[in-house]
Amino acid sequence: MALKATIFKATLHIANMDRHYYADHHLTVARHPSETDERMMIRLLAFALNASDTLEFTKGLSTDDEPELWQKSLSDEIELWIDLGLPEEDRIRKACNRSQRVILYTYGGRGVPVWWDKHHNKLERFGNLTIVDLAAEQTSQLAALAERSMTFQVSVQDGEVTLSNDSNLVSITPEQKMPKI
Repeated sequence: MALKATIFKATLHIANMDRHYYADHHLTVARHPSETDERMMIRLLAFALNASDTLEFTKGLSTDDEPELWQKSLSDEIELWIDLGLPEEDRIRKACNRSQRVILYTYGGRGVPVWWDKHHNKLERFGNLTIVDLAAEQTSQLAALAERSMTFQVSVQDGEVTLSNDSNLVSITPEQKMPKI
């Protein structure tokens, strides 16, 4: 018998001073049976960092030809493709060809430098690709905040992200690997 997704409810009160974006989002997140709390919380973080009225979660892990999140135009063109993890170069190439902008959030600690060394030369040719690395110790703190019903104050200022609830506060400093600024 196939396992079913676990449903999580999240409310994000976002104050992104870097993008001048201020809004509340009430989200329903389906966590695939093989997905960890860390990965699900990184999806929420990616949503918070790129939030808009048209950004939405996709089928994610259960399909190969969709990202974790995307933003589409009214004419159904993909404006923003957001993926997580350490994908192969061909998946990133397909994403860059299908979307105006692609953001990849890498995580996983020691595996990231190995992946980066293997792929960075090929990835530099994609002008619409941004790669952002999340430190393992920060994503594990983020994973500890996972609950079936969550409410977070999300503050983004000068590239630093702070997520807080009634009893915890986690600071995350995403490192942009590509393009270099």
